[in-house]
Amino acid sequence: MMSGRLVMLYAAPERITNPRFLAQLDSLYERGLLSLFAIDEAHCVSQWGHDFRSEYLALSLLHERYPEVPRIALTATADDLTRADIIERLKLEDAQIFISSFDRPNIRYAIVEKDKPREQLLRFIRDEHEDDAGIVYCQSRKKVEETAAWLEAEGLKALPYHAGLDASVRLRHQDRFLREDSVVMVATIAFGMGIDKPDVRFVAHLDLPKNIESYYQETGRAGRDGAPAEAWMAYGLADVVNQRRMIDESPAGEEFKKGQRGKLDALLALAEATDCRRVRLLSYFGEASNACGNCDNCLNPPATWDGTDASRKLLSCIYRFHQNGGQRFGAGHLIDVLRGKVTDKVTQYGHQTLSTWGVGADLPEQQWRAVLRQLISLGHVVTEGEYMTLALADSARAVLKGEVQLLLRVPTVAPKKGKQSRVGTKPGTSGRSAAPIELDDEAQLRFDQLKAWRAEVAKEHSLPAYVIFQNVTLAEMAKQQPQTLDELAQISGVGAKKLEAYGAEILRVLGE
Repeated sequence: MMSGRLVMLYAAPERITNPRFLAQLDSLYERGLLSLFAIDEAHCVSQWGHDFRSEYLALSLLHERYPEVPRIALTATADDLTRADIIERLKLEDAQIFISSFDRPNIRYAIVEKDKPREQLLRFIRDEHEDDAGIVYCQSRKKVEETAAWLEAEGLKALPYHAGLDASVRLRHQDRFLREDSVVMVATIAFGMGIDKPDVRFVAHLDLPKNIESYYQETGRAGRDGAPAEAWMAYGLADVVNQRRMIDESPAGEEFKKGQRGKLDALLALAEATDCRRVRLLSYFGEASNACGNCDNCLNPPATWDGTDASRKLLSCIYRFHQNGGQRFGAGHLIDVLRGKVTDKVTQYGHQTLSTWGVGADLPEQQWRAVLRQLISLGHVVTEGEYMTLALADSARAVLKGEVQLLLRVPTVAPKKGKQSRVGTKPGTSGRSAAPIELDDEAQLRFDQLKAWRAEVAKEHSLPAYVIFQNVTLAEMAKQQPQTLDELAQISGVGAKKLEAYGAEILRVLGE
Protein backbone atom coordinates (compact mmCIF):
# COMPACT_ATOMS: atom_id res chain seq x y z
CA MET A 1 0.00 0.00 0.00
CA MET A 2 2.70 2.46 0.99
CA SER A 3 4.61 1.83 -2.24
CA GLY A 4 1.52 2.85 -4.23
CA ARG A 5 1.22 -0.48 -6.06
CA LEU A 6 -2.25 -1.39 -4.82
CA VAL A 7 -5.22 -0.52 -7.03
CA MET A 8 -7.83 -1.30 -4.37
CA LEU A 9 -7.67 -1.99 -0.65
CA TYR A 10 -10.52 -3.40 1.50
CA ALA A 11 -10.52 -2.37 5.17
CA ALA A 12 -12.98 -2.57 8.05
CA PRO A 13 -14.17 0.68 9.69
CA GLU A 14 -12.27 -0.29 12.85
CA ARG A 15 -9.05 -0.47 10.81
CA ILE A 16 -9.69 2.83 9.02
CA THR A 17 -9.98 4.74 12.31
CA ASN A 18 -6.90 3.13 13.88
CA PRO A 19 -4.32 5.93 14.58
CA ARG A 20 -1.45 4.00 12.95
CA PHE A 21 -3.49 3.31 9.83
CA LEU A 22 -4.63 6.93 9.66
CA ALA A 23 -0.99 8.02 9.76
CA GLN A 24 -0.34 5.81 6.73
CA LEU A 25 -3.35 7.28 4.93
CA ASP A 26 -2.03 10.76 5.73
CA SER A 27 1.21 9.85 3.97
CA LEU A 28 -0.65 8.53 0.92
CA TYR A 29 -2.82 11.67 0.86
CA GLU A 30 0.20 13.96 0.90
CA ARG A 31 1.67 12.00 -2.01
CA GLY A 32 -1.57 12.23 -4.00
CA LEU A 33 -2.17 8.45 -3.95
CA LEU A 34 -5.66 8.44 -2.44
CA SER A 35 -8.20 8.56 -5.26
CA LEU A 36 -11.50 7.35 -3.73
CA PHE A 37 -13.14 6.14 -0.52
CA ALA A 38 -15.95 3.67 -1.26
CA ILE A 39 -18.06 2.99 1.85
CA ASP A 40 -19.82 -0.32 1.28
CA GLU A 41 -22.86 -1.56 3.27
CA ALA A 42 -23.51 2.10 4.05
CA HIS A 43 -26.85 1.32 5.73
CA CYS A 44 -24.73 0.23 8.73
CA VAL A 45 -24.17 3.91 9.51
CA SER A 46 -27.86 4.46 10.21
CA GLN A 47 -29.66 3.59 13.44
CA TRP A 48 -32.74 3.08 11.23
CA GLY A 49 -30.90 0.53 9.10
CA HIS A 50 -31.18 -3.19 9.72
CA ASP A 51 -27.51 -3.74 10.59
CA PHE A 52 -26.40 -0.66 12.55
CA ARG A 53 -22.73 -0.65 13.59
CA SER A 54 -21.46 2.27 15.64
CA GLU A 55 -17.97 1.90 14.10
CA TYR A 56 -19.37 3.23 10.83
CA LEU A 57 -20.20 6.57 12.45
CA ALA A 58 -16.48 7.33 12.80
CA LEU A 59 -16.11 7.27 9.01
CA SER A 60 -17.32 10.88 8.95
CA LEU A 61 -13.68 11.76 9.74
CA LEU A 62 -12.78 10.92 6.12
CA HIS A 63 -14.61 14.05 5.00
CA GLU A 64 -12.78 16.22 7.55
CA ARG A 65 -9.32 14.69 7.20
CA TYR A 66 -9.16 14.20 3.42
CA PRO A 67 -11.46 16.86 1.92
CA GLU A 68 -10.08 16.48 -1.61
CA VAL A 69 -10.72 12.73 -1.88
CA PRO A 70 -14.08 11.75 -3.44
CA ARG A 71 -16.36 9.49 -1.40
CA ILE A 72 -19.13 7.16 -2.51
CA ALA A 73 -21.53 5.32 -0.18
CA LEU A 74 -23.18 2.13 -1.45
CA THR A 75 -25.95 -0.11 -0.17
CA ALA A 76 -28.48 -2.48 -1.67
CA THR A 77 -30.96 -2.27 1.22
CA ALA A 78 -31.95 1.22 2.32
CA ASP A 79 -35.44 2.71 2.53
CA ASP A 80 -36.07 6.49 2.41
CA LEU A 81 -35.40 7.03 6.13
CA THR A 82 -32.12 5.10 6.02
CA ARG A 83 -30.95 6.94 2.89
CA ALA A 84 -31.53 10.30 4.57
CA ASP A 85 -29.57 9.14 7.62
CA ILE A 86 -26.65 7.95 5.45
CA ILE A 87 -26.46 11.34 3.74
CA GLU A 88 -26.49 13.23 7.03
CA ARG A 89 -24.08 11.02 9.00
CA LEU A 90 -21.49 10.70 6.24
CA LYS A 91 -21.72 14.40 5.33
CA LEU A 92 -22.85 13.71 1.76
CA GLU A 93 -25.43 16.50 1.53
CA ASP A 94 -23.94 17.83 -1.71
CA ALA A 95 -23.52 14.42 -3.32
CA GLN A 96 -25.56 13.09 -6.23
CA ILE A 97 -27.92 10.23 -5.43
CA PHE A 98 -28.23 7.24 -7.77
CA ILE A 99 -30.99 4.70 -7.18
CA SER A 100 -31.17 1.64 -9.43
CA SER A 101 -34.00 -0.86 -9.46
CA PHE A 102 -34.41 -3.13 -6.44
CA ASP A 103 -36.10 -5.74 -8.61
CA ARG A 104 -34.55 -9.19 -8.95
CA PRO A 105 -36.92 -10.62 -11.58
CA ASN A 106 -35.21 -14.02 -11.66
CA ILE A 107 -36.08 -14.68 -7.99
CA ARG A 108 -39.44 -16.28 -7.24
CA TYR A 109 -40.80 -15.32 -3.80
CA ALA A 110 -42.89 -17.82 -1.81
CA ILE A 111 -44.07 -17.60 1.82
CA VAL A 112 -45.95 -20.44 3.54
CA GLU A 113 -47.55 -20.90 6.94
CA LYS A 114 -45.60 -23.19 9.24
CA ASP A 115 -46.93 -26.73 9.45
CA LYS A 116 -44.09 -29.06 10.46
CA PRO A 117 -41.55 -26.63 8.99
CA ARG A 118 -38.63 -29.06 8.72
CA GLU A 119 -40.72 -31.40 6.61
CA GLN A 120 -41.97 -28.46 4.55
CA LEU A 121 -38.36 -27.42 3.94
CA LEU A 122 -37.28 -30.92 2.96
CA ARG A 123 -40.22 -31.26 0.59
CA PHE A 124 -39.39 -27.88 -0.97
CA ILE A 125 -35.75 -28.85 -1.54
CA ARG A 126 -36.51 -32.32 -2.90
CA ASP A 127 -39.35 -31.21 -5.15
CA GLU A 128 -37.75 -28.04 -6.47
CA HIS A 129 -33.99 -28.03 -5.83
CA GLU A 130 -32.73 -31.57 -5.25
CA ASP A 131 -29.26 -31.10 -6.78
CA ASP A 132 -28.89 -27.36 -6.17
CA ALA A 133 -26.78 -25.24 -3.87
CA GLY A 134 -28.81 -23.29 -1.34
CA ILE A 135 -28.83 -21.44 1.97
CA VAL A 136 -31.22 -22.10 4.87
CA TYR A 137 -31.38 -19.32 7.48
CA CYS A 138 -32.33 -20.04 11.10
CA GLN A 139 -32.49 -17.62 14.02
CA SER A 140 -30.49 -19.54 16.62
CA ARG A 141 -27.22 -21.47 16.60
CA LYS A 142 -28.91 -24.49 18.16
CA LYS A 143 -31.55 -24.58 15.45
CA VAL A 144 -28.84 -24.28 12.78
CA GLU A 145 -27.01 -27.35 14.06
CA GLU A 146 -30.17 -29.40 14.58
CA THR A 147 -31.56 -28.54 11.13
CA ALA A 148 -28.26 -29.29 9.36
CA ALA A 149 -27.98 -32.66 11.12
CA TRP A 150 -31.59 -33.53 10.26
CA LEU A 151 -31.18 -32.62 6.57
CA GLU A 152 -27.97 -34.63 6.41
CA ALA A 153 -29.75 -37.63 7.97
CA GLU A 154 -32.34 -37.25 5.21
CA GLY A 155 -29.62 -37.66 2.57
CA LEU A 156 -28.77 -34.04 1.72
CA LYS A 157 -25.28 -32.54 1.74
CA ALA A 158 -25.98 -30.04 4.55
CA LEU A 159 -23.46 -28.07 6.63
CA PRO A 160 -23.95 -25.78 9.68
CA TYR A 161 -22.48 -22.28 9.92
CA HIS A 162 -22.70 -19.81 12.81
CA ALA A 163 -20.38 -17.55 14.82
CA GLY A 164 -20.12 -20.06 17.68
CA LEU A 165 -18.34 -22.67 15.58
CA ASP A 166 -14.55 -22.88 15.60
CA ALA A 167 -13.03 -20.60 12.95
CA SER A 168 -11.40 -23.54 11.17
CA VAL A 169 -14.79 -25.32 10.93
CA ARG A 170 -16.47 -22.20 9.55
CA LEU A 171 -13.71 -21.78 6.99
CA ARG A 172 -13.88 -25.43 5.95
CA HIS A 173 -17.67 -25.34 5.55
CA GLN A 174 -17.57 -22.06 3.64
CA ASP A 175 -14.89 -23.48 1.37
CA ARG A 176 -16.98 -26.58 0.62
CA PHE A 177 -20.03 -24.43 -0.10
CA LEU A 178 -18.06 -22.33 -2.60
CA ARG A 179 -16.24 -25.21 -4.30
CA GLU A 180 -18.67 -28.11 -4.31
CA ASP A 181 -22.02 -28.54 -6.05
CA SER A 182 -25.32 -29.28 -4.28
CA VAL A 183 -24.22 -28.11 -0.81
CA VAL A 184 -26.94 -26.71 1.44
CA MET A 185 -25.57 -24.28 4.03
CA VAL A 186 -27.72 -23.99 7.16
CA ALA A 187 -26.75 -20.77 8.87
CA THR A 188 -27.48 -17.80 11.04
CA ILE A 189 -27.15 -14.38 9.44
CA ALA A 190 -23.43 -14.57 10.36
CA PHE A 191 -23.13 -16.32 6.99
CA GLY A 192 -23.56 -14.32 3.84
CA MET A 193 -21.69 -11.04 3.98
CA GLY A 194 -19.09 -11.20 1.25
CA ILE A 195 -20.33 -14.53 -0.14
CA ASP A 196 -20.51 -14.19 -3.89
CA LYS A 197 -21.40 -17.67 -5.11
CA PRO A 198 -23.38 -16.94 -8.28
CA ASP A 199 -25.26 -20.24 -8.61
CA VAL A 200 -27.13 -20.33 -5.30
CA ARG A 201 -30.50 -21.59 -6.53
CA PHE A 202 -32.51 -21.02 -3.36
CA VAL A 203 -32.52 -19.17 -0.06
CA ALA A 204 -34.92 -20.51 2.58
CA HIS A 205 -35.93 -18.98 5.91
CA LEU A 206 -37.14 -21.21 8.73
CA ASP A 207 -37.58 -18.16 10.96
CA LEU A 208 -38.95 -14.70 10.26
CA PRO A 209 -36.22 -12.08 9.66
CA LYS A 210 -36.33 -8.80 11.59
CA ASN A 211 -37.46 -6.61 8.71
CA ILE A 212 -37.78 -6.32 4.95
CA GLU A 213 -34.22 -5.01 4.54
CA SER A 214 -32.79 -8.16 6.14
CA TYR A 215 -35.14 -10.35 4.10
CA TYR A 216 -34.20 -8.59 0.87
CA GLN A 217 -30.47 -8.77 1.56
CA GLU A 218 -30.54 -12.45 2.55
CA THR A 219 -32.79 -13.57 -0.33
CA GLY A 220 -30.61 -11.54 -2.69
CA ARG A 221 -27.83 -14.11 -2.26
CA ALA A 222 -29.80 -16.38 -4.59
CA GLY A 223 -29.52 -16.30 -8.36
CA ARG A 224 -26.67 -13.83 -8.77
CA ASP A 225 -25.91 -15.44 -12.14
CA GLY A 226 -29.27 -14.17 -13.39
CA ALA A 227 -30.72 -17.68 -13.77
CA PRO A 228 -34.02 -18.62 -12.05
CA ALA A 229 -33.81 -18.91 -8.26
CA GLU A 230 -36.23 -19.08 -5.35
CA ALA A 231 -36.75 -17.33 -2.03
CA TRP A 232 -38.86 -19.53 0.27
CA MET A 233 -39.94 -18.75 3.81
CA ALA A 234 -42.06 -20.52 6.42
CA TYR A 235 -43.45 -18.50 9.31
CA GLY A 236 -46.05 -18.82 12.03
CA LEU A 237 -47.58 -17.23 15.08
CA ALA A 238 -44.53 -17.93 17.26
CA ASP A 239 -42.32 -15.97 14.84
CA VAL A 240 -44.52 -12.90 15.15
CA VAL A 241 -44.57 -13.15 18.95
CA ASN A 242 -40.80 -13.70 19.24
CA GLN A 243 -39.87 -10.77 17.01
CA ARG A 244 -42.18 -8.43 18.91
CA ARG A 245 -40.75 -9.65 22.22
CA MET A 246 -37.16 -9.00 21.07
CA ILE A 247 -38.09 -5.44 20.15
CA ASP A 248 -39.97 -4.82 23.42
CA GLU A 249 -37.14 -6.25 25.55
CA SER A 250 -34.45 -4.30 23.73
CA PRO A 251 -32.61 -1.68 25.86
CA ALA A 252 -33.03 0.84 23.00
CA GLY A 253 -35.05 4.03 23.31
CA GLU A 254 -38.78 4.12 22.64
CA GLU A 255 -38.40 6.05 19.37
CA PHE A 256 -36.06 3.39 18.00
CA LYS A 257 -38.39 0.60 19.16
CA LYS A 258 -41.28 2.32 17.41
CA GLY A 259 -39.28 2.36 14.19
CA GLN A 260 -38.40 -1.33 14.56
CA ARG A 261 -42.05 -2.22 15.16
CA GLY A 262 -42.97 -0.37 11.99
CA LYS A 263 -40.37 -2.33 10.01
CA LEU A 264 -41.63 -5.61 11.45
CA ASP A 265 -45.21 -4.66 10.59
CA ALA A 266 -44.13 -4.07 6.97
CA LEU A 267 -42.58 -7.55 6.82
CA LEU A 268 -45.68 -9.13 8.36
CA ALA A 269 -47.83 -7.32 5.80
CA LEU A 270 -45.66 -8.85 3.08
CA ALA A 271 -46.06 -12.32 4.62
CA GLU A 272 -49.84 -12.03 4.96
CA ALA A 273 -50.37 -10.32 1.59
CA THR A 274 -52.88 -11.75 -0.87
CA ASP A 275 -51.57 -9.67 -3.77
CA CYS A 276 -48.20 -9.73 -5.60
CA ARG A 277 -45.23 -10.19 -3.23
CA ARG A 278 -42.84 -8.37 -5.57
CA VAL A 279 -45.07 -5.29 -5.85
CA ARG A 280 -45.15 -5.04 -2.05
CA LEU A 281 -41.42 -5.64 -1.69
CA LEU A 282 -40.46 -3.00 -4.25
CA SER A 283 -43.03 -0.55 -2.91
CA TYR A 284 -41.29 -0.69 0.47
CA PHE A 285 -38.16 0.70 -1.19
CA GLY A 286 -40.17 3.35 -3.04
CA GLU A 287 -40.28 1.60 -6.43
CA ALA A 288 -43.53 1.25 -8.37
CA SER A 289 -44.15 -1.99 -10.28
CA ASN A 290 -46.83 -4.25 -11.71
CA ALA A 291 -47.81 -7.79 -10.69
CA CYS A 292 -44.85 -10.01 -11.54
CA GLY A 293 -46.57 -13.28 -12.43
CA ASN A 294 -43.69 -15.12 -10.76
CA CYS A 295 -44.43 -15.18 -7.01
CA ASP A 296 -46.60 -17.64 -5.14
CA ASN A 297 -49.53 -15.22 -4.90
CA CYS A 298 -49.45 -14.47 -8.63
CA LEU A 299 -49.06 -18.11 -9.65
CA ASN A 300 -51.61 -19.46 -7.14
CA PRO A 301 -53.76 -16.59 -5.84
CA PRO A 302 -54.64 -17.30 -2.19
CA ALA A 303 -58.24 -17.66 -1.14
CA THR A 304 -59.63 -15.08 1.27
CA TRP A 305 -62.63 -15.15 3.56
CA ASP A 306 -64.58 -12.64 5.58
CA GLY A 307 -62.97 -13.14 8.97
CA THR A 308 -64.78 -10.24 10.63
CA ASP A 309 -67.13 -12.40 12.71
CA ALA A 310 -64.38 -14.82 13.74
CA SER A 311 -62.11 -11.90 14.66
CA ARG A 312 -64.84 -10.38 16.86
CA LYS A 313 -65.28 -13.71 18.64
CA LEU A 314 -61.54 -13.97 19.29
CA LEU A 315 -61.21 -10.39 20.49
CA SER A 316 -64.31 -10.77 22.67
CA CYS A 317 -62.80 -13.87 24.28
CA ILE A 318 -59.62 -11.97 25.23
CA TYR A 319 -61.84 -9.21 26.65
CA ARG A 320 -63.83 -11.77 28.71
CA PHE A 321 -60.58 -13.17 30.17
CA HIS A 322 -59.62 -9.74 31.44
CA GLN A 323 -63.11 -9.03 32.69
CA ASN A 324 -63.18 -12.37 34.55
CA GLY A 325 -60.55 -11.63 37.20
CA GLY A 326 -58.15 -9.48 35.17
CA GLN A 327 -56.07 -12.42 33.99
CA ARG A 328 -54.38 -12.81 30.62
CA PHE A 329 -53.60 -15.99 28.74
CA GLY A 330 -51.65 -17.19 25.72
CA ALA A 331 -52.71 -18.42 22.30
CA GLY A 332 -53.15 -22.10 23.18
CA HIS A 333 -55.61 -21.51 26.01
CA LEU A 334 -57.52 -18.87 24.01
CA ILE A 335 -58.10 -21.32 21.15
CA ASP A 336 -59.10 -24.09 23.56
CA VAL A 337 -61.83 -21.84 25.00
CA LEU A 338 -63.03 -20.71 21.57
CA ARG A 339 -63.30 -24.32 20.39
CA GLY A 340 -64.97 -25.51 23.59
CA LYS A 341 -62.14 -27.85 24.56
CA VAL A 342 -62.12 -29.08 28.19
CA THR A 343 -58.64 -28.87 29.73
CA ASP A 344 -57.29 -28.63 33.27
CA LYS A 345 -56.63 -24.91 32.81
CA VAL A 346 -60.13 -24.29 31.44
CA THR A 347 -61.64 -26.04 34.47
CA GLN A 348 -59.25 -24.34 36.90
CA TYR A 349 -60.31 -20.85 35.82
CA GLY A 350 -63.95 -21.72 35.15
CA HIS A 351 -63.73 -20.53 31.58
CA GLN A 352 -66.32 -23.05 30.41
CA THR A 353 -68.86 -20.59 31.90
CA LEU A 354 -67.77 -17.69 29.68
CA SER A 355 -70.17 -16.54 26.96
CA THR A 356 -67.38 -17.11 24.42
CA TRP A 357 -66.91 -20.75 25.46
CA GLY A 358 -67.22 -22.93 22.35
CA VAL A 359 -68.35 -20.11 20.02
CA GLY A 360 -65.57 -21.06 17.58
CA ALA A 361 -66.11 -24.82 17.51
CA ASP A 362 -66.87 -24.62 13.79
CA LEU A 363 -63.29 -23.63 12.88
CA PRO A 364 -60.23 -25.92 13.19
CA GLU A 365 -57.30 -24.99 15.41
CA GLN A 366 -55.07 -24.14 12.44
CA GLN A 367 -57.56 -21.58 11.19
CA TRP A 368 -57.89 -19.96 14.61
CA ARG A 369 -54.10 -19.69 14.79
CA ALA A 370 -54.14 -18.00 11.39
CA VAL A 371 -56.83 -15.56 12.56
CA LEU A 372 -54.84 -14.71 15.70
CA ARG A 373 -51.58 -14.35 13.75
CA GLN A 374 -53.22 -11.95 11.31
CA LEU A 375 -54.85 -9.93 14.11
CA ILE A 376 -51.43 -9.57 15.76
CA SER A 377 -49.94 -8.62 12.37
CA LEU A 378 -52.67 -6.00 11.89
CA GLY A 379 -51.97 -4.61 15.36
CA HIS A 380 -55.39 -5.40 16.91
CA VAL A 381 -53.87 -7.84 19.43
CA VAL A 382 -50.64 -7.31 21.36
CA THR A 383 -48.47 -9.75 23.32
CA GLU A 384 -47.18 -8.90 26.76
CA GLY A 385 -44.72 -10.13 29.36
CA GLU A 386 -42.42 -13.11 29.64
CA TYR A 387 -45.18 -15.61 28.78
CA MET A 388 -46.47 -13.66 25.77
CA THR A 389 -50.02 -13.33 27.04
CA LEU A 390 -52.58 -11.64 24.81
CA ALA A 391 -54.20 -8.23 25.24
CA LEU A 392 -56.35 -5.94 23.10
CA ALA A 393 -54.89 -2.95 21.30
CA ASP A 394 -56.88 0.29 21.03
CA SER A 395 -57.73 -0.51 17.40
CA ALA A 396 -59.58 -3.69 18.50
CA ARG A 397 -62.51 -1.55 19.64
CA ALA A 398 -63.55 -0.71 16.06
CA VAL A 399 -63.37 -4.40 15.06
CA LEU A 400 -65.48 -5.44 18.07
CA LYS A 401 -68.09 -2.83 17.15
CA GLY A 402 -68.28 -4.19 13.61
CA GLU A 403 -66.95 -0.97 12.09
CA VAL A 404 -64.10 -2.73 10.27
CA GLN A 405 -64.35 -5.58 7.77
CA LEU A 406 -61.45 -8.04 7.84
CA LEU A 407 -60.65 -10.14 4.77
CA LEU A 408 -58.19 -12.79 5.91
CA ARG A 409 -56.09 -15.38 4.12
CA VAL A 410 -57.39 -18.93 4.13
CA PRO A 411 -54.69 -21.14 5.74
CA THR A 412 -52.96 -23.23 3.11
CA VAL A 413 -51.96 -26.83 3.60
CA ALA A 414 -48.81 -27.88 1.73
CA PRO A 415 -49.20 -30.85 -0.63
CA LYS A 416 -47.95 -34.07 0.88
CA LYS A 417 -47.34 -35.90 -2.39
CA GLY A 418 -46.38 -35.18 -5.95
CA LYS A 419 -43.71 -32.97 -7.43
CA GLN A 420 -43.97 -29.65 -9.18
CA SER A 421 -41.70 -28.80 -12.05
CA ARG A 422 -38.51 -27.27 -10.75
CA VAL A 423 -37.56 -23.66 -11.29
CA GLY A 424 -35.34 -23.40 -14.35
CA THR A 425 -35.85 -27.04 -15.31
CA LYS A 426 -38.17 -28.82 -17.67
CA PRO A 427 -40.74 -31.10 -16.03
CA GLY A 428 -39.48 -34.63 -15.85
CA THR A 429 -35.80 -33.78 -15.37
CA SER A 430 -35.81 -34.03 -11.57
CA GLY A 431 -32.63 -35.60 -10.28
CA ARG A 432 -30.38 -33.85 -12.81
CA SER A 433 -28.55 -30.61 -12.23
CA ALA A 434 -30.88 -27.72 -13.01
CA ALA A 435 -29.69 -25.90 -16.12
CA PRO A 436 -30.16 -22.11 -16.11
CA ILE A 437 -31.66 -22.24 -19.64
CA GLU A 438 -34.00 -24.74 -21.28
CA LEU A 439 -32.15 -27.68 -22.82
CA ASP A 440 -33.29 -30.75 -24.71
CA ASP A 441 -32.30 -34.19 -23.42
CA GLU A 442 -29.03 -34.41 -25.39
CA ALA A 443 -27.98 -30.88 -24.43
CA GLN A 444 -28.83 -31.64 -20.79
CA LEU A 445 -26.49 -34.63 -20.94
CA ARG A 446 -23.71 -32.43 -22.37
CA PHE A 447 -24.37 -29.89 -19.59
CA ASP A 448 -24.03 -32.60 -16.92
CA GLN A 449 -20.77 -33.82 -18.48
CA LEU A 450 -19.36 -30.28 -18.62
CA LYS A 451 -20.20 -29.79 -14.94
CA ALA A 452 -18.44 -33.03 -14.06
CA TRP A 453 -15.36 -31.91 -16.02
CA ARG A 454 -15.46 -28.48 -14.33
CA ALA A 455 -15.60 -30.12 -10.88
CA GLU A 456 -12.42 -32.08 -11.63
CA VAL A 457 -10.60 -28.97 -12.85
CA ALA A 458 -11.77 -26.92 -9.85
CA LYS A 459 -10.59 -29.62 -7.44
CA GLU A 460 -7.23 -29.91 -9.19
CA HIS A 461 -6.59 -26.17 -8.94
CA SER A 462 -8.30 -25.64 -5.54
CA LEU A 463 -10.75 -23.14 -7.01
CA PRO A 464 -14.52 -22.68 -6.65
CA ALA A 465 -16.23 -24.27 -9.66
CA TYR A 466 -17.86 -21.02 -10.80
CA VAL A 467 -14.44 -19.37 -11.17
CA ILE A 468 -13.70 -21.83 -13.99
CA PHE A 469 -17.03 -21.20 -15.76
CA GLN A 470 -20.45 -20.22 -14.50
CA ASN A 471 -23.42 -22.54 -15.09
CA VAL A 472 -25.00 -20.24 -17.65
CA THR A 473 -21.81 -20.40 -19.76
CA LEU A 474 -21.69 -24.21 -19.58
CA ALA A 475 -25.37 -24.36 -20.53
CA GLU A 476 -24.74 -22.21 -23.63
CA MET A 477 -21.87 -24.51 -24.59
CA ALA A 478 -24.15 -27.53 -24.19
CA LYS A 479 -26.89 -25.91 -26.24
CA GLN A 480 -24.76 -24.54 -29.09
CA GLN A 481 -22.26 -27.44 -29.13
CA PRO A 482 -19.36 -25.52 -30.75
CA GLN A 483 -17.04 -27.57 -32.95
CA THR A 484 -14.02 -25.25 -33.09
CA LEU A 485 -12.16 -22.87 -30.80
CA ASP A 486 -13.43 -19.92 -32.84
CA GLU A 487 -17.03 -21.02 -32.31
CA LEU A 488 -16.36 -21.59 -28.61
CA ALA A 489 -14.90 -18.09 -28.30
CA GLN A 490 -18.24 -16.60 -29.39
CA ILE A 491 -20.01 -17.85 -26.24
CA SER A 492 -20.44 -15.25 -23.50
CA GLY A 493 -18.11 -15.94 -20.57
CA VAL A 494 -15.34 -17.53 -22.66
CA GLY A 495 -12.50 -15.00 -22.70
CA ALA A 496 -9.12 -15.35 -24.39
CA LYS A 497 -7.35 -16.71 -21.31
CA LYS A 498 -10.02 -19.30 -20.56
CA LEU A 499 -10.15 -20.29 -24.20
CA GLU A 500 -6.40 -20.92 -24.16
CA ALA A 501 -6.51 -22.75 -20.82
CA TYR A 502 -9.61 -24.90 -21.30
CA GLY A 503 -10.75 -24.67 -24.91
CA ALA A 504 -9.32 -27.98 -26.16
CA GLU A 505 -10.65 -29.87 -23.12
CA ILE A 506 -14.15 -28.42 -23.57
CA LEU A 507 -14.26 -29.46 -27.22
CA ARG A 508 -13.11 -32.93 -26.18
CA VAL A 509 -15.92 -33.22 -23.58
CA LEU A 510 -18.51 -31.97 -26.06
CA GLY A 511 -17.19 -34.35 -28.71
CA GLU A 512 -17.54 -37.30 -26.37
